[in-house]
Amino acid sequence: EIHQIDGRGVLAESRDGRSLPALGRLAFDADGFMDLGPGPYLVVFNEIVDLPTTIMALGRPRSSLCRSGVTVHTAVWDAGYHGRSTALLSVLNPNGFRVQRNARLVQLVFATLTRPAAAGYAGRYQGENLDRA
Repeated sequence: EIHQIDGRGVLAESRDGRSLPALGRLAFDADGFMDLGPGPYLVVFNEIVDLPTTIMALGRPRSSLCRSGVTVHTAVWDAGYHGRSTALLSVLNPNGFRVQRNARLVQLVFATLTRPAAAGYAGRYQGENLDRA
């Protein structure tokens, strides 16, 4: 999925003050492609990630994205995380970018922890986007 960001987010000192911006889901054309103009987009990945408490991951953009003037910004996949993650897709190329549904955007780099995370990830995004799998 690719979403247009339609509002302003808020990150506050406490969890209660945080709010995420409204999103507008964009449609792929009949051939499964989407043309994106310059700007930020939220991507929901197809893959379900299910990390044990002994492994965390970092997402890195594929080099073809960078060579096209596009990048993906990710946060850490915490040990114990389970869900379909999101990332920020930034189209920096002033001519835009064309992407096909199911194209590979990132590579996950896994790191084994020296000891298991005590409880594993238990934050707001645990189990995210699983209803849309």
